[in-house]
Amino acid sequence: MLKLKKPLLPTLKEKKRYIVYRIISERKINKDVSKDIIDKINSYLGVFEGAKAGIMNVTYNKNKQAGILKVSNKKLKETKSSISLINELNKQKVIITNIYVSGILKKAKNKLKNIE
Repeated sequence: MLKLKKPLLPTLKEKKRYIVYRIISERKINKDVSKDIIDKINSYLGVFEGAKAGIMNVTYNKNKQAGILKVSNKKLKETKSSISLINELNKQKVIITNIYVSGILKKAKNKLKNIE
């Protein structure tokens, strides 16, 4: 007979936050740069701190040059500061601004939808 494992209790689950960010650049970037952003954040944080932050890409909108990252709530401040340190993507000068932080994905997606 197959035994099913018990699900994790809510108190044991990792808490998360969603960061809505926007890329400002002279020319439009036609490539999905979310992986590049995560790599740069991990290089600023280091191997262990980047692993503790658990950064994951949720969505990226090429037209608006904005996206959402999923981050651990314990490393939120460090992640936000490392996002603002990024000044080059795809050999192009950029400024990345943190627009909104939410604990609920639906609110973060609404903010992303309302970005002009």
